[in-house]
Amino acid sequence: MTLASLSPRLAGWRNQLPLLWHLAREDLVDRHKGSVIGKAWTLIGPLINILVFVLVFSKIMGARLEGFGAEIDQYTYSIYLICGMLAWTAFAKGLSTITNLFIERAHLITKVKVSLKALPVSVLIAESVIYAISMLFFAVFLLLIGFPFSAWWLAVPLVFALQLAFTYALGLLLAILAVYLKDIREAVAVLLPVLFWTTPIVYVSDILPDGAMELMRFNPIYQLVDAYRDLIMYHTLPGPYGLAGVAALTLLLLASALWLLRRTERDLRDCI
Repeated sequence: MTLASLSPRLAGWRNQLPLLWHLAREDLVDRHKGSVIGKAWTLIGPLINILVFVLVFSKIMGARLEGFGAEIDQYTYSIYLICGMLAWTAFAKGLSTITNLFIERAHLITKVKVSLKALPVSVLIAESVIYAISMLFFAVFLLLIGFPFSAWWLAVPLVFALQLAFTYALGLLLAILAVYLKDIREAVAVLLPVLFWTTPIVYVSDILPDGAMELMRFNPIYQLVDAYRDLIMYHTLPGPYGLAGVAALTLLLLASALWLLRRTERDLRDCI
């Protein structure tokens, strides 16, 4: 691909940005439409979630992971849980929304010249805002309890960028298929909880048998969640093979989704 051929494509994406920003803002506002305090829930929601995780698991249940120091051990399970839950929530919400996107935005697609490839980006922008707010509250909590920070925090946005890319690629493929196969939407709704409970998000991976841990190598969500925990909790670089596998799977899904969209876009717009 030459620079001359790439330039029109970049210009096309830039032309879509105002619409994508508008849709992302609309998504954030519509989540709390009709509520008394409206947009404030965008801040309050992530804060309440973190407070619940800390109070319930650290103070009420007393769950903890050892080895971080007597003062911090009482909070370590909450930190472990928050690392996983914030990543999972962004992924699950993004994937389910993108899967239904073409059908739910049919009125827009048929009336406005919008790129179907670009449309899922509006969902990812909205989820990135929520994730950034949640991580800010999480960082404040860690400061308050005296949990040490390290330079590895700088790599967290890189892992999140890979997560967004994976969500985009898988979501785009499912969104195309969902136009023709209505069962796709139901399957995603059913299988997301299954994936949640089969991934060590609320429980530690040490309790799993060796055979299950071998299977986790092929679970992209586990690889992403484990990378966040390595960077934030253990101040170490995640294993390269796990994230490389997620990146390779992302490229495969993206190539499949773009190929399918090229083959079916005209029919897809008619079917919506």
